Amino acid sequence: MAHDDHHAEGAVEEAYGPTGTAAGAERLVGASADSEDTAIEAALRPKDLAEFIGQPKVREQLDLVLRAARARGGTADHVLLSGAPGLGKTTLSMIIAAEMGAPIRITSGPAIQHAGDLAAILSSLTEGEVLFLDEIHRMSRPAEEMLYMAMEDFRVDVIVGKGPGATAIPLELPPFTLVGATTRAGLLPPPLRDRFGFTAHMEFYEPTELERVVHRSARLLAVEIDAAGAAEIAGRSRGTPRIANRLLRRVRDYAQVRADGVITREVAARALAVYEVDERGLDRLDRAVLTALLKLFGGGPVGLSTLAVAVGEERETVEEVAEPFLVREGLLARTPRGRIATPAAWEHLGLTPPRQPAPGTPGQQGLFERDGGS
Repeated sequence: MAHDDHHAEGAVEEAYGPTGTAAGAERLVGASADSEDTAIEAALRPKDLAEFIGQPKVREQLDLVLRAARARGGTADHVLLSGAPGLGKTTLSMIIAAEMGAPIRITSGPAIQHAGDLAAILSSLTEGEVLFLDEIHRMSRPAEEMLYMAMEDFRVDVIVGKGPGATAIPLELPPFTLVGATTRAGLLPPPLRDRFGFTAHMEFYEPTELERVVHRSARLLAVEIDAAGAAEIAGRSRGTPRIANRLLRRVRDYAQVRADGVITREVAARALAVYEVDERGLDRLDRAVLTALLKLFGGGPVGLSTLAVAVGEERETVEEVAEPFLVREGLLARTPRGRIATPAAWEHLGLTPPRQPAPGTPGQQGLFERDGGS
């Protein structure tokens, strides 16, 4: 059942610490931060680069930038951090401030809807202060244009009055470091992107790195966990430290109530089964999407809207919350004719794929060969 789709690239923030949909915030394996995360992650965040786990290239490059700035006795270059939610962008912004011995001001793009909002923040900065601007791509255009001059010349023009009598009053700013974070780097206009002296892309974490994250968080939370238990949690954390920390807290609850308080592989597996997180990190919504695609539509192709109706969710929820991980895991593919399941999806759910069509007949195999599953 084919259907034409709009293929908007959904983005579903940060490591160890906001974006995403409401549905994403409700999921145990959602990468968006919730109120519980915000409170607990503050205690779990590493305080310096040496303590930060993962992202080795970014750490090395950022360490050089900060060391050189300290040696010169000046402020660090503006930094742009891009990547999926939950990978450490907020944490790194705080580390930059700590390494430079500077205070940090935190705000977000959606909170700056007028140039005056940005002017008020910039004019109150102190010399060397770090301004962290989360989801910078969602800032309003007038504020964005004001930011160009602020980043380059450390001044802004404040417009007083309206119409022909309006006057621009230049306002000098103390040198500061802007740290911008975005989950949608492609939406940043080139003039803004080019004004950052250092740009880093945050990658998803390897299981071994997440095991270290789990061990460190368990130590800070005073939770007893063995190596196998940490590996089990890490393997289901979708390459994201924030999810690893969240799963650790839920497994801790299970271990305290239904076990002896020690997290082993068996305890972790039983706990995550209760919370419907399977061995690859898929949750109820992910499996519902795959199950509908396989059982109701024979593996596709099927339109996104039809698939969303089949699982009882909004189109945006399926596209922005479930699909990115399923595509990254190689379980689902987007094609011009609709969504299709890959052979790995059939295998993961323990189902037998339908018999391949005869040679020359359009089918899933033909789709893969012609479109590359894109």
